[in-house]
Amino acid sequence: MLHPSAPPRPVRVGAALAGVVGLAGLSGCAGSGAQAGAPSEDIAYTDGTYTAEGSYRTPETTETIEVTITLADDVITAVEVVGDPQAPQSVQYQGRFIGGISDEVVGRDIDEISVSRVAGSSLTSGGFNDALETIKAEAAA
Repeated sequence: MLHPSAPPRPVRVGAALAGVVGLAGLSGCAGSGAQAGAPSEDIAYTDGTYTAEGSYRTPETTETIEVTITLADDVITAVEVVGDPQAPQSVQYQGRFIGGISDEVVGRDIDEISVSRVAGSSLTSGGFNDALETIKAEAAA
């Protein structure tokens, strides 16, 4: 029985398939760690060691971290993060992040890095990504 207000069956099936395809495409977006991103242009970065500060907000305060990255042929060969936690919980989360970031980024092309969560720390990632953008700008100049 057809309901006058319901769209024809082929339209409903097409809409359902489009929804499933859309969800399948998004399923890879919820991962953790460093995620590959599509570089906007093919930039060659100057080899060297770069340092920048990144900041991020927590419920209590604004936190900062200092990020030092060594580049060779656009690949991160070393990373060091120094925290300056202001809130008691930040001590724990920055420590986790600092302990796990090397495994996430060393050996990868700098344009493929976008950190979302490292060792259970997600907010610190914002500060890291902030510093990474500054480093990329400096290394591209």
